[in-house]
Amino acid sequence: MLKTLRLGGMQDTLSLRLDQAQQQRLGYLEFLELLLGDEIERRANRALASRLSKAHFEDSDKTFENFDWAFNPKLPQEQLRDLATGSYLVRKEHILLCGPAGVGKTHLAEGLGHQAARQGYRVEFIKTSRLLSDLGGGHADGT
Repeated sequence: MLKTLRLGGMQDTLSLRLDQAQQQRLGYLEFLELLLGDEIERRANRALASRLSKAHFEDSDKTFENFDWAFNPKLPQEQLRDLATGSYLVRKEHILLCGPAGVGKTHLAEGLGHQAARQGYRVEFIKTSRLLSDLGGGHADGT
């Protein structure tokens, strides 16, 4: 029945939660709350995985947490950490990362994209060179 109702999160953890309920003598509502929490978590994880996949990041390890701040101490760390909160998204502002090659622009862009995806936003990662190439190709063939 759980499969028919598309409640795979509950189905995957049902036996574990039954054991837990028996050992901890959980009430019916507590047991149901645990099962529903499993389903909500599974759906949230699936949605995040989908958003990350559709973002087309070059490297899934380039997250904000993995950024090496010591690599380029000239970066405005406090300002970038503020951007990671996503408040610019709420204000509908844009970010433009500029600088020479090798300073961490791509890593920061992907890291901020990961943060936005975790906050429920759809993300599309594309480098300027690829964007301009796609636009040029689209202009050439009228698409």
